[in-house]
Amino acid sequence: MTVANVFSVVAIDGPAASGKSSVARRLARQLDFAYVSSGALYRAIAWYANVRQIPADDRDAILAQVRQSRFEFGFRNKALFILIDGTNPMPHLQEKVVNQTVSMISTIAEVRKFIVAQLRSFINLDNMVMEGRDIGSVVFPETPYKFYIDASPEVRTQRRAAQGFHDEISKRDQVDTSRTISPLTVAPNATMIDTSSLTIKDVVRKILETLKSRKLPQATSFD
Repeated sequence: MTVANVFSVVAIDGPAASGKSSVARRLARQLDFAYVSSGALYRAIAWYANVRQIPADDRDAILAQVRQSRFEFGFRNKALFILIDGTNPMPHLQEKVVNQTVSMISTIAEVRKFIVAQLRSFINLDNMVMEGRDIGSVVFPETPYKFYIDASPEVRTQRRAAQGFHDEISKRDQVDTSRTISPLTVAPNATMIDTSSLTIKDVVRKILETLKSRKLPQATSFD
């Protein structure tokens, strides 16, 4: 696919607790870009499936619910908003049941196809920093601004615990990297950054330096 000429997208991929979300948010603020977490869309569906009492492994029922539900997506003040049948799922996206089921939901090919189409449509709205697991490899493979954020498993486990979550990093990694549809991988030409011993500010600085070298206009004003 071709990235639209008017707006730019910075793609940031990486595994759970690598720091990509914190980095993407701060980077978006500095560039005055919209911030999009692709995971929010998957989490919204996982949450809504639970509300409707649909088991995460009931593929057919989940697809039926997605097809019959009314989804609204967009930006408000550079932030993503989501409505499903008029309900805002955003306050619920970090709930325990969502953490436990989102990886399974994201393995459903038809769900991924639906969400990828929504993510691609956002490029018509604004410049974006978009983070996830397949942004540079699948959603916007032609953007020249691709990054892969990682950290050691030990550091990532500590970060999740500090956030109050105790899900198994290794299990999530296995699901994300082994699924047949859009597995977590380093996109071609992506700049890799290990955040294990770096602050968010350090990582954002590294990304801005790379964006300047790749001639992203909005990055040229940062020193």
